[in-house]
Amino acid sequence: MINKDDIELNKTAKEIVNQLSVVLRTSQIHDPNNVAVTSVIDKMIVMINSLIAVERVIALELKGDFFYVNDARIRFALEYLLNFDFLVREFKKRELGSVIFKDKLRPDDIKTFIAAFIASGFSSSPFDLISEKVFDLNSLSVERLKKNIVESGSVEPRKMVKKTYFNAVSYTKGVINKIKSGEKVNIKKAKRVIETMVDQILEQEQLLIGMTAIKDYDEYTYHHSVNVSILSIALAQRLGLNKKLLTELGIVAIFHDIGKMEIPNEILNKPSNFSDDEWKLIRKHPMWGVRALLKLRKLDELTIKSAIVSFEHHLNYDHTGYPRVKKKSGIDFLSRIISLADQYDAMTSSRVYSRIPMSPDKALSLMVERSGTQLDPLLMKFFVNMVGIFPVGTLVMLNTRELGLVYESNQLFGARPRVMLIIDKEGKRTQGNVVDLTEKNDQGEYLRTILKTMDPNKYRINLAEYLL
Repeated sequence: MINKDDIELNKTAKEIVNQLSVVLRTSQIHDPNNVAVTSVIDKMIVMINSLIAVERVIALELKGDFFYVNDARIRFALEYLLNFDFLVREFKKRELGSVIFKDKLRPDDIKTFIAAFIASGFSSSPFDLISEKVFDLNSLSVERLKKNIVESGSVEPRKMVKKTYFNAVSYTKGVINKIKSGEKVNIKKAKRVIETMVDQILEQEQLLIGMTAIKDYDEYTYHHSVNVSILSIALAQRLGLNKKLLTELGIVAIFHDIGKMEIPNEILNKPSNFSDDEWKLIRKHPMWGVRALLKLRKLDELTIKSAIVSFEHHLNYDHTGYPRVKKKSGIDFLSRIISLADQYDAMTSSRVYSRIPMSPDKALSLMVERSGTQLDPLLMKFFVNMVGIFPVGTLVMLNTRELGLVYESNQLFGARPRVMLIIDKEGKRTQGNVVDLTEKNDQGEYLRTILKTMDPNKYRINLAEYLL
């Protein structure tokens, strides 16, 4: 039986985690003495001190993707999702595993912790910096994030992400070629490939999203399927879907475009515009996808979900698009997610019938215009929050006259992502130093700001050269 005190503890702990996120986000925007900051700090102190009076010590610990208070996992409501998600990412970024409150807190204690937390975001040894700055505080202490065997292995995360990505491309190519040659396949075999991808999205979301920005012209079909799978999983995990559902979504996304294998290569790879008859043929690929999937070895729930998405992924939120349907029933939830990811990757890819891709920021802007008509408006808000105002791969000109590629989006400050510098102020190529656009000087002024976005094709910049 669940103890009433445990329920009350979980409720208070949930509010403390949410409030800590609010405090940190507010402090990154305003001066520490601004009333907006001091009021949220005061509110958090009341919560923590009231719990300390009962529990004596409060240990807030991050384990995997969940917070625990005194070893009890905190279960949070959907309304807290963005704040919890933000805090998980910021803790991981700083290698911060635990914050232990062991005495009555004062506002200055929290201000010291906040200053250390923000400063550590620009340090190469973030946890060491936080630990050093809060060392003299009697009321709280910090502990380093505990890493499991996989995380602490010798393989650098970026290499693991690259291996996972290209394994998925290779798997997709193999399956499609098998289906083309009439061999039997079982889509459940995709599970291991997708599970690895899900694990890495939970741990290294921005790195894997960065892989989708690297477009491969020769093998567009296979890369596109994997990119759509990655973007769909990343979006769905922000919506709170569990690991099993994320894996299913990833598998379904891999097969969303399988009907295109029926289209002759001379049409699919045609360098000029399609004729009306060719367009009619291309618009049949959702139906062909359904047919191909239903012919697979086993007709199970996953196959049926894949067939539904294959049929619906070009049906718009307002039921325009194709194939045409007589009865306007609700479009499947997975179809709405995959349709969004499909549009974004297609618009930002260089394909034979669209040799010059759209820049990520322009594609996002166009998609926002389609929100509520072609695209689900709520999912679109989560998608923008995920990829940022300036998505990974966007070429930007800074006010310092430096040129850079957006390397990692910033969930809190959409206009201030992390940027990899590729051209210095003298116009010379650089070694790809990554800078954080939220970094300020001693006067509180931002060191760098984006002036405008640029077209990487005009400058013949190969994204793979930098993002890999």
